[in-house]
Amino acid sequence: QVHLAESGGGLVQAGGSLRLSCTVSLRTYKTAALGWFRQATGKEREFVAGITWSGDNLYSGDSVKGRFTISRDNAKNTMFLRMSSLKPEDTAVYYCAAGPSLGAFNYGLAEYWGRGTQVTVSS
Repeated sequence: QVHLAESGGGLVQAGGSLRLSCTVSLRTYKTAALGWFRQATGKEREFVAGITWSGDNLYSGDSVKGRFTISRDNAKNTMFLRMSSLKPEDTAVYYCAAGPSLGAFNYGLAEYWGRGTQVTVSS
């Protein structure tokens, strides 16, 4: 049974930092690309960042590059998203996802999803 569990969300002031974690109980963890998506109220879910087993990573664009850092601890089957210099527009539910490739994430495609964790950034 595939299971992805996010944690670490919460309320933070603008300019602050949070670290999200995603623990993956996935038999094929070693071959899966892992990623973070987010969905703000009234908006479509969007790709944020992804990482492969070997550590290759991909970020969605300038809106998060330089502020968000994705990493994974393969010994613990856990992925992280370090978010700094947070802005109110980063407010969203953040989802952990697993899939076959980073390229698929760019199209919003993943095979498995977590239930999400709320991140709220106050101004």
